[in-house]
Amino acid sequence: MSKILVVDDDIDILSVMEILLSMKGFDVEVISKGENTIPKIESFKPDLILLDVLISGHDGRAICKELKSNKSTKNIPVIMFSAHPGAAATIGDYGADDFIAKPFDVNNLMQKVNNQLKSEK
Repeated sequence: MSKILVVDDDIDILSVMEILLSMKGFDVEVISKGENTIPKIESFKPDLILLDVLISGHDGRAICKELKSNKSTKNIPVIMFSAHPGAAATIGDYGADDFIAKPFDVNNLMQKVNNQLKSEK
């Protein structure tokens, strides 16, 4: 069973993602604070990370860049998401593997998740 970590400061989005991804058979952990991301990755060891671009005082892009520059986390696929339309243009600069605009379409989300997990194998 693939493990997915979802990082967002919107509790409603975390709840929906946790329910949806769990129903699809994934082992899901959610966190709402950017500063908890690295310790959670070290303990949970996710196969995929869904990361909001802006997380209450933290920049998800900086977190992504840190993950991609670390030998132990660089190969974990990161899908970033944001309600800000311009965010998609810059996420590649930080090493993100894909992007989803909020509000997201469930089918699109699942397609991107499955694509990243397949390419991981």
